Amino acid sequence: MGPRRATRSPRVPFPVADEIARHCADPREPNTVHLEIHLPGRIEPDRLREAFGRALSRHPRALMRERRRGPLARRYEWELTDRPRADVVLFPPCAPGALARARERALAVAPSLLAAPPLRLEVVEEPGADGCVLLLAVHHTALDGPACLRIVATAAEIYGGSAAQPVAPPVRPPAGPAPRPAGSRAAVARVAPGSPQGAPGNALLVTELPVPRRAPGAPYTVNDQLMVATALTVADWNRRRGAAERPLRVTMPVDDRTRGPAMPIGNGTRLVEVGFAPSELEPEADIGALLRITAGRTRALKAVARPPLGRGAALLASPVLPVAARAALTRGVRRLAAPWISTTLLSNLGRIPYPFDFGGAGRARAVWMSAPAAMPRGLTFTTASTGGRLHLALRWSRTLLGDEDGALLCEMFTDRLAATDAEAL
Repeated sequence: MGPRRATRSPRVPFPVADEIARHCADPREPNTVHLEIHLPGRIEPDRLREAFGRALSRHPRALMRERRRGPLARRYEWELTDRPRADVVLFPPCAPGALARARERALAVAPSLLAAPPLRLEVVEEPGADGCVLLLAVHHTALDGPACLRIVATAAEIYGGSAAQPVAPPVRPPAGPAPRPAGSRAAVARVAPGSPQGAPGNALLVTELPVPRRAPGAPYTVNDQLMVATALTVADWNRRRGAAERPLRVTMPVDDRTRGPAMPIGNGTRLVEVGFAPSELEPEADIGALLRITAGRTRALKAVARPPLGRGAALLASPVLPVAARAALTRGVRRLAAPWISTTLLSNLGRIPYPFDFGGAGRARAVWMSAPAAMPRGLTFTTASTGGRLHLALRWSRTLLGDEDGALLCEMFTDRLAATDAEAL
């Protein structure tokens, strides 16, 4: 018999979202998703490594790495592997400030796309602190936030020995045609610069807030309350900084995937833009009316099927030219389109549908996630609800804002969100 031929690893062409992210990568602002899960107890290292490895094997789409290609290749391709090719579960030393340093690594050091899987999980403990924190850093070119949650949920089920519970997919009510974003033909508002520290990269602030209440039968959702709070916060910030009034648009990820064990892994959200006219965000704005208007816009946008990043991005990713040429073209288009890129991003994960029950280590008592804050947006709001509390992560580009600016924006958001509460209307 002749020599055995090597088995080729399965290959998957980059979807549009992955390719656009790959084209626009900037080493000064790593494209990472940060996820942290706070547990009341301590984790057993070997048991977690085994559980996480088995979870990855149940979601083989996560076991991918970028395949090396020639200069004339017309596609980026993911190469699917049969097992992790790197130790992705790490246990940094238990020391004061360990969590702050782990957060900094999550924002500053992206996992390599050439290693499978393109993520790392750090188990963080600090002296004298109860419990531990599972802190996941993921390369956003490969995976999005909801996919990360699903992988960790599977690991928790294996670690804790609990059976997976069925999780219903989101239900989208029918709606009419999607509204044209306010001022969609005009340049949109940018987040006004604060007092940047000059260093590249992202900074992060996390806080816990009460979930805003709604009156019985209210036509809007908590997501609409968060959207209004985001728009009012940025409009008021810009007003204080003396920025010219322009239409404001907020990007909102929409995810229609099932949340169960069969959830498709990767970048599966589609991005829509919720527009606001300057007159709608005046200091004396009627918050109740703005909530109802926003609810109509978000409901319509969620109901409309569209490509993940829009038809323009799908056209840029068409394999008619080598990827190197498409990358240069995409970056050029992005620079030219910067005045029309949305003002900021609100990613609301809603009520976390998984218990994250790690047996003896307990169930998650808090879950924070943050989305990248690359320029020209430079500011993102990410929220999730756990245990009846709202967990907000504010993330910004250090070339746009400083730490004091981030703290002030967080305070402003807290006030604007409280203004949407049923008791305040």
